[in-house]
Amino acid sequence: MSTENWIFNKQNEIKKHKATIPGTLHTDLFQNQLIPDPFFGANEKQLQWIENENWEYETHFTISKADLKNQNIDLEFEGLDTYATVYLNGKVVLDADNMFRKWTISSKSHLKIGTNHLKVVFHSVVQKGKEEAKKLSYTLPEKERVFVRKAQYQFGWDWGPRFVTTGIWKPVQLKFWNSGKIENIKYSQIELNDKKAILEFTTEIYVSKVKTIQLKINEKSETFNLKKGKNKIKMTYEIANPKLWWCNGLGDANLYHFTVEISHKNQLLDSKKLHIGLRTIELIQEKDQIGSSFYFKINGKSVFMKGANVVPPDSFLPRVSDSTYFSLVENAKKANMNMLRVWGGGVYFDDDFYEACDAKGILVWQDFMFACAMYPSDEKFVENVKQEVIDNVNRLQNHPSIAIWCGNNENDEGWHNWGWQKQFNYSKADSTQIWNDYKKVFHEMIPQTLDSLLPKGKNIYWSSSPSKGWGRKESLTQGDVHYWGVWWGKEPFEIYEKKVGRFVSEYGFQGMPNMETLQKVINKEDLNFTSEALKNHQKHPTGYETINEYMERDYVVPKDFEDYLYVSQLLQARGMKTAIEAHRRAKPYCMGTLYWQLNDCWPVTSWSSLDYFGNWKAFQYQAKRSFENLLLSVANENDKYKVYLVNDDFENYSGKLELELLSFEGKSLWKTSKEISVEENTSTIVYEILKEELKSFDWQQTVLKVQLNEVQSNYFFAKPKELKLQKPTIQIRTIDSFTFEISSDILAKDVFIYSEGEVFFEDNYFDLLPKEKRFIKLSKPVQNIKVKSLFDTMQ
Repeated sequence: MSTENWIFNKQNEIKKHKATIPGTLHTDLFQNQLIPDPFFGANEKQLQWIENENWEYETHFTISKADLKNQNIDLEFEGLDTYATVYLNGKVVLDADNMFRKWTISSKSHLKIGTNHLKVVFHSVVQKGKEEAKKLSYTLPEKERVFVRKAQYQFGWDWGPRFVTTGIWKPVQLKFWNSGKIENIKYSQIELNDKKAILEFTTEIYVSKVKTIQLKINEKSETFNLKKGKNKIKMTYEIANPKLWWCNGLGDANLYHFTVEISHKNQLLDSKKLHIGLRTIELIQEKDQIGSSFYFKINGKSVFMKGANVVPPDSFLPRVSDSTYFSLVENAKKANMNMLRVWGGGVYFDDDFYEACDAKGILVWQDFMFACAMYPSDEKFVENVKQEVIDNVNRLQNHPSIAIWCGNNENDEGWHNWGWQKQFNYSKADSTQIWNDYKKVFHEMIPQTLDSLLPKGKNIYWSSSPSKGWGRKESLTQGDVHYWGVWWGKEPFEIYEKKVGRFVSEYGFQGMPNMETLQKVINKEDLNFTSEALKNHQKHPTGYETINEYMERDYVVPKDFEDYLYVSQLLQARGMKTAIEAHRRAKPYCMGTLYWQLNDCWPVTSWSSLDYFGNWKAFQYQAKRSFENLLLSVANENDKYKVYLVNDDFENYSGKLELELLSFEGKSLWKTSKEISVEENTSTIVYEILKEELKSFDWQQTVLKVQLNEVQSNYFFAKPKELKLQKPTIQIRTIDSFTFEISSDILAKDVFIYSEGEVFFEDNYFDLLPKEKRFIKLSKPVQNIKVKSLFDTMQ
């Protein structure tokens, strides 16, 4: 029914306009030229009226005599955003109140042969939220958004605009079926070893009357007698010599494909497909001398989690295609990640995202959709959330990529550390009520619902991320931590080396997007820091000031705007390299680093490493290097420089470690080497240099090159602004249409390669040592390759 001709109008207005389903109100208004591009300039501000109105969508469709002969006809909405009254031929058949739920209406009795009319009235989410808020005697943080089961980021965030959308945001269809249908399939691993895997499939089947059916799973079939209504039947399936599913970097993401069919007297009634990965996963929390561990074991092996937090890829979700999700996950894999956290202020992503994660070996930390607030827990709200949990857990649980279910993002942290009690002047009774409401949802209802839905091995639950606020000492000794001393606390990047948690599930620093991205949403004359348009594409209240303050600490601040964009990206990459490598060096004390954030929902200055259009910022390239399974990392610790080799592989590693101190002109000033061997899955100090040993050299014009077989790292002793850089002569030599060689006569710091047109360079924003040759691959042939380095911005 998504393909029918739909129209929409503002309630009580006669004029109707063409609508696209699935879609959103904002995109429909824009396509009908009734509003300007919501993302352009400062247009967002003049579009806030939309959220306060009610809107109507409708269509006509034809039902034939043959259609009505089906025993059952269901009208199925996969997603209604959010408060929707559905009329079928003039009768109310549904009042929906949750964007995250699937709604199925038994519709045969409401349909007729010939033309039928379907109308959906969407009520203002903001007005509904305000009405609910008035029912409480106290104010909850974040006002109306917490009362509505809707993507919370759409109310505005410190990286996202406020577009409180409405509409039929997922497909709608009529489903015709007769004597039986499959409602749900889940499986559990009864046994898994090298020789065999035994799976137990639980298939939920609905039949209209008592009957015998055949259940077939691939080549195996069994016969069952079913009662009228809902039935749950179990069947085991054995796989010989199973291949395990591994996360990226540690093995293949092997998948087994299953077709589940039900039939009656050799007539197929229904079928579904499943793609299963055989693996075990555990969250290990064991007390130790410092606190308690927090790490994941995959197939019995301890795995350091490397990745990022993911936000919805658009403010207007129906514009997100399966290729967008595929690209997002592919970019995570290319950057050597093995985990993504689906953040709780967005949405449960489409199946395409999880299927891509399954195929590419990316584990998913799955938040439930609550963030940075306190929520009500009246009976209606809790029951609504319970059904939301059931719908989404049933949909997602068979994905091998799902590693952990998490109740919310920062609600616990906010309650204990953000001063809400004082801000909202809560009485003791109010505070007790709010916290009890919190516990009812996140400590009771959600985990109890998970227990009822999930078999052992799929049911890892964490009530809130982080478990402790970053200002509290225990946040670094147990559980997971969101460390925001850098950025929010204005602490220097170097603090990352001291403040290392057991599992760091959020931290970050902003970088601006490239000029090409900004030019798509901001007029040329507005590309300056005084324009309203540029200010509107920075949602943190002191974002630009914070970037500038950190830039002044570490870099010569460029006067040219385009150079400023480039240096802001270098700054972001520098800070995040410091954090990631400190976390990895601290293995096994620290066993996870998930930065904030991988992507954007619109073109903006934010913490992302990929911009809205999927372009790699300097940080994404740096993440790829810092997430390599084998990492050489140099740490400045007291009176020594310590060289670490972090080995995430499940095999020992050995070779000749070579250290060389070079002048920026390429002269060898000092060198040494030694044969080393390190154990699997460890972080090991492989060399120590006394600072005294190098004190005679000018640290402002020297670089330490560290190499072990194919693994290399460069270490600079001074901040970028203190380096005595000279103008390099960078040469580019074409190898073929998709490859070129780049070299420089002297050190070229932070080489940025760019070209007109959308072309992806496999490597970028790197240091090029004197006489070093690098081979760079391109996504497509280009005519004119341009290059700049840090020296060019320091003049």
